[in-house]
Amino acid sequence: MMSDRSQDLLAIRPLIPSAKISEHMSKEEHFQNATLRPIIKLQNNLLLAAFGNYIGKHKNRFYELNVTKRLEYLENAVQKDIKFRNALKGMILGQCTLEEYTRYTQNSSALNKRMMHMVIKRLKDQIQYFEQPMLAAQ
Repeated sequence: MMSDRSQDLLAIRPLIPSAKISEHMSKEEHFQNATLRPIIKLQNNLLLAAFGNYIGKHKNRFYELNVTKRLEYLENAVQKDIKFRNALKGMILGQCTLEEYTRYTQNSSALNKRMMHMVIKRLKDQIQYFEQPMLAAQ
């Protein structure tokens, strides 16, 4: 039986019609499309704010870079800064139902890789959001 928490979490997730789910896909791909994609979309504004905060904490060096270097900076922040990466993971995993979290723990390494690739892609696709330093950071 699903808990109230699980039902509440599932109810607030956006539907993603393009996130195809079939019996022929791997468990990881199924989890990615059924769970991670809707959660990452739901958490979009929080992920943007987290990266904006990351930029500020690192002396706004990001704003001195050209677009290519900004994209590299973003990718390095997510891939190599373990504290930041773990914070992003927490923002996503905190939205999992208990059942989903149990599935996640069975193959967390592969799912973490998928999760971070999705976050990087989503942030890169919105890189223009970071054109100007946030007023609070000035």
